[in-house]
Amino acid sequence: MPSKARLETFIRSTFRSVWSLEMLLHLKREGGFWSAQELVGALRGSHVIVAQGTEALFVAGLIEIDHDGRASYHPASSELGRLMDEAEAFYARSPDAVRRMIVNAAQGSLAAFAAAFQLRKD
Repeated sequence: MPSKARLETFIRSTFRSVWSLEMLLHLKREGGFWSAQELVGALRGSHVIVAQGTEALFVAGLIEIDHDGRASYHPASSELGRLMDEAEAFYARSPDAVRRMIVNAAQGSLAAFAAAFQLRKD
């Protein structure tokens, strides 16, 4: 079982939005390969959000994408699988805490990006 700190780091660094976590949990629960159109319909999302989410989850090693562009839950390692199982359990127990982690991580990234463009008096 991963440590709490490791799990929190995994959640913050893997999920850009709560929606991407929900998409991954849907893929994990339902199994099989899902087209972008099927994910849009099942999760009531947009094509842009599905495309961004699948790309990020693929890069994170949590899904595979077949030759037709359909996505399926498939962690690249047993460690990623364990972390995802723990994240799923934590989200079931404390959904607000997980949502806050994801939102705060996203806000921190935006603040850092904005700070890079601030004019400074030297």
